[in-house]
Amino acid sequence: MTSADASPPALDTLDAVASYLADAFDAGDPDTMTQALSLVARSKGLAHLAAAAGVPRELLAAAMNRGEMGLDTLLAIMKVIDLHRPADGAPN
Repeated sequence: MTSADASPPALDTLDAVASYLADAFDAGDPDTMTQALSLVARSKGLAHLAAAAGVPRELLAAAMNRGEMGLDTLLAIMKVIDLHRPADGAPN
């Protein structure tokens, strides 16, 4: 995943969002992570992520767009990513 990716993925399912965020976090680049969080915040899949993480959608979207969230929110998101990421790392 790089900022040079031709087009953003379809982020309309929880699995797609989890896989996309996992790839961004694995890249280890703060700009890539911030870009991914912002894209997910505007995606249809955000509602699924918010429900799975137990965070109100509007609050999660605002935090992701700012690129700033509390540790409890970040840990909830990471738990969802871990549960919905394919075991072999293959795209969903």
